[in-house]
Amino acid sequence: MNNVEIRRVAGQKELAQFIQFYYDLYRGSDYAVPFLYLDELATLRRDKNPSFECCDAEYFMAFRDGRMVGRVAAIINRRANERWNLRQIRFGWFDFIDDTAVSTALLKAVEDWGREKGMTEMAGPLGFIDTDREGMLVEGFDHLSTMYINYNYPYYPQHIERMAGFEKANDWVEMKVKVPEQVPDKFAKITEMVRRRYGLRVHKFTRKELIEGDYGRKIFDLLNATYKDLYGFSQLSDRQIAKLVNDYIKIADLNLVTVVMDGDAIVGFGITFPSFSEALQKTRDGRFLPFGWWHMLKILKWHKTKTVDLLLIGVLPEYRSKGANALIFDDLIRQFQQYGFEWAVTGPQMESNEGVLSQWQYLEATQVRRHRCYRKML
Repeated sequence: MNNVEIRRVAGQKELAQFIQFYYDLYRGSDYAVPFLYLDELATLRRDKNPSFECCDAEYFMAFRDGRMVGRVAAIINRRANERWNLRQIRFGWFDFIDDTAVSTALLKAVEDWGREKGMTEMAGPLGFIDTDREGMLVEGFDHLSTMYINYNYPYYPQHIERMAGFEKANDWVEMKVKVPEQVPDKFAKITEMVRRRYGLRVHKFTRKELIEGDYGRKIFDLLNATYKDLYGFSQLSDRQIAKLVNDYIKIADLNLVTVVMDGDAIVGFGITFPSFSEALQKTRDGRFLPFGWWHMLKILKWHKTKTVDLLLIGVLPEYRSKGANALIFDDLIRQFQQYGFEWAVTGPQMESNEGVLSQWQYLEATQVRRHRCYRKML
């Protein structure tokens, strides 16, 4: 196809080339954030990522005249397909130069492999599981990205929307929220009422409680319960939860992890991290060496940033109406004030999730990005 050659990743050398392409394509961008190289490697390697217990994947690279010009991952999540009664192949890690011959050839490789495996539709960008990056950026190209979401050039959605058969499957939006100088009266009043009427309380776990006491696992068990009806969600297994605890809980500032308890039961949680975006832009392609570790340490240990990322928030359905969300925000706002954060940036929220989006009305919040998942029947 217009001299585009598609090659399948067959070993570690090709996988390194697959990962490196993103850094080369976005080098010099003011808004893209390099992903941690070791995280990318651990996610894409079959012997490192526990998602391969329920997923199959192939990675494809596009070349022209010997030069790499694009990449894509093709993923079949068997657990999600069973949950949603689908035969769907996902595409992710989809990056390419501004050439429709390249983007078309890459998605054709995904489609062909999906047909071989008996799939009847394709959708993406999606990852292995819901905690991977999802969606293609369609609005907000001039805002600094984060390490938890996809950033892409404006020509990406133009390419896919020109291709026959693709339609919008789901949109997520992200908000930028001004950290208030005082907790809004609405949150303060609801928080007091919730404590008095329902006996709910905020708890700060120690690292020992979260890791050795197994409360870290219980937080992600709660994520399974609260996210189960979200688009494309795949239930997390024990091995996947163990990896998430290791990736997040072991390094988190526990002042920025808020848990809501009803007696001894966890009914809601909020996991937040100081923003690594500017620090990652100072690394060499998302690597810790030679000086990347120092930029990251300044954020992790001393919070040398004005922005905090709202990474994961979940509340059991029966406790949302009781105001448990207000307890989380009341506590987190106070923590953010103490650390001097000025802005909070949310993770992707489904545009149809009115209950979640409505909570920002009490704060100075602006939508800054929109990501889209596309679908095509095969």
